[in-house]
Amino acid sequence: MADTIFDLVVIGGGPAGYTCAIRAAQYGLKAAVVESTPRLGGTCLQVGCIPTKAMLFSAEVWDHLKHAEQYGIDNVSQPKLNWKNVLARKDDIVTKHTKGLDFLMKKNKITVVNGYGRLTGPAKEGVFSIEVDKAGKKETVKAKKVVLATGSDARMLPGYKADSTILTNIEILSLDKLPKSLVVIGSGAVGVEFASVFKSFGTEVTVIEALPRVVPAEDEDVSKELLRLFKKRGIDMHVSAKVTKIEKTKDGVNVHFTKSDGKDEVKSAEKVLVAVGRAPRTADVGLDKTKITPDRGFILTNEWMETAEPGVYAVGDIVAGLPQLAHVGSMSGLVVAARLAGKYARPVRRDRVPGCTYCDPQIGSVGLTEAKAKEAGHQVKVGKFPFVGNSKATILDSHDGFVKVVADAKYGEILGVHIIGPNATELIAECVTAMELEATVEEMMFTIHAHPTLSESLLDGFSSVEGMAVNV
Repeated sequence: MADTIFDLVVIGGGPAGYTCAIRAAQYGLKAAVVESTPRLGGTCLQVGCIPTKAMLFSAEVWDHLKHAEQYGIDNVSQPKLNWKNVLARKDDIVTKHTKGLDFLMKKNKITVVNGYGRLTGPAKEGVFSIEVDKAGKKETVKAKKVVLATGSDARMLPGYKADSTILTNIEILSLDKLPKSLVVIGSGAVGVEFASVFKSFGTEVTVIEALPRVVPAEDEDVSKELLRLFKKRGIDMHVSAKVTKIEKTKDGVNVHFTKSDGKDEVKSAEKVLVAVGRAPRTADVGLDKTKITPDRGFILTNEWMETAEPGVYAVGDIVAGLPQLAHVGSMSGLVVAARLAGKYARPVRRDRVPGCTYCDPQIGSVGLTEAKAKEAGHQVKVGKFPFVGNSKATILDSHDGFVKVVADAKYGEILGVHIIGPNATELIAECVTAMELEATVEEMMFTIHAHPTLSESLLDGFSSVEGMAVNV
């Protein structure tokens, strides 16, 4: 290994890292991935996106079973939840795709080095030396370029540590039994997805959000709709509420919080999930031996993901200013691979990143919210189409939610699309494509959508900007 000089070494085997390495290998570069854990896939595959969505699918099937008779299926009046099998299916999916990554590494002739990777300083005579520490045994990997893709960790409230009662996304995915009650602190994607899963399975769920609205990164109308629908599902929702203390009891926890009116309240539960964001994992990767100066742990890059240290790139959750999303990390990895190979590439555009939240109802969004568009000085024209007017939504028994299109009033430019409702996370892809290709509202109004489909809601959504939706 010490005699091999790779074209690039990626430190971190999550979506950003392994995608970068695979694309680099496809371009003919000699790549290696350094990963500190036994399996590739990072947070997303092991304890994030994939296992969470597996549980969400089980919850969706469970919810359908509750209404089996109205779908013409009898003798399903007393279904029994097998929590052990819910977890087993989730684990099987993770294992399958982990093995898939191992296959892709071999297929693309990528060297995987198990151990903790650190930068040792700038390149010497054009070559970096990366120290790889595996349980105290150290080796050196050399490369012409280095890509940092070390990912992120769940943030914890100050003064607390994750355990069997105070949970992060890691612990909640492997509970030995379904809790009767759960308090979720934070209403971003992680918080509302787990709230949705456990409510479907019968857990008493409370969500506490410090900001004035849930899913605060979304358009305000989407936040209002999700709050309404979560309350309709029986989830106890609190916004503008600050958690002041988590007190352990013999039965679980007491979560103390202060409401917007200044009144203090206590909520008791078996478990509490802390879902207050993620922190970049950059504290011990050797940045101090380079010109890279992190900003609150995040690494500053230019549009091509280059850091202040020549020859060192950063991708994924550790990059300042980029959303901490697997698909953003993957695309930034693809950009770096193309640049290193001298191939065509385009920088990642923040306003073209789709955001997806897989709770029930789902949320998909891209571009500017109505408020942000107005703040940016646009003359805004908005269209809104409810799923109640879509026949496929009726077939799926999923009428709640809407498509909202934010457009420029003068030129018809699509500034943002915000969807809450059935399959929103799939529907948003069309909107990203339309914006990438600079389609106007008028052009989308004359784009044929198959019938009956949920995607027809987009046709009506774009048409509604001009007040011309057909099905409402």
